[in-house]
Amino acid sequence: MLIHVANKIEENKDLLSAADRAIGDGDHGIGMARGFAAVRDKLQTGAFASVGDVFKATGMALMMSIGGAAGAVFGTLFMGGARNLMQRQCFGSHELSQMLADGLQAVQERGKAKPGDKTMVDALQPAAEAARQAVTAPLASVLPLVAEAARQGMENTKQMVAAVGKAKTLGERSLGHPDPGAVSTYLILDAMCEYVAGVAPV
Repeated sequence: MLIHVANKIEENKDLLSAADRAIGDGDHGIGMARGFAAVRDKLQTGAFASVGDVFKATGMALMMSIGGAAGAVFGTLFMGGARNLMQRQCFGSHELSQMLADGLQAVQERGKAKPGDKTMVDALQPAAEAARQAVTAPLASVLPLVAEAARQGMENTKQMVAAVGKAKTLGERSLGHPDPGAVSTYLILDAMCEYVAGVAPV
């Protein structure tokens, strides 16, 4: 599943860089593609004892290869999300909900961003809430809800003025553009949804 995520991020490198050029320095896609190429290499060559080990390795690869704020927050998302999954052998709806809740908490603790600040949190928070509300349903039923919540959260960032990060200096000029981190968050969850739909149809 995470290898599919890595492939999707690389395929969308130009889209992510274009989103970043509108309100940042334009390198978000390049960094995310580099990071997820490292994730793919790590997952294809490593052996992992649990779901948590897979997510932790993903987070470490991102943190070490992307660099900057994106490396820190996306690495933190996966490493924080791994925290309570170190004993889990299967990835289902409960694990997804746990991963998103813990990842969101870790990202907010690290970056101090809150909903409405025009960051990845604006896509991640509604996704985590959707996963929590549907936690008793099968994973293949939950992930479309989670991905759609993230997509709506990403779309909502177009109407926000950035309150943190590099885009903060733009003020009102950041209006009308989605946050690149929110776009990446949506793409990650949408790729997870695509993969699970292919192997575990509802």
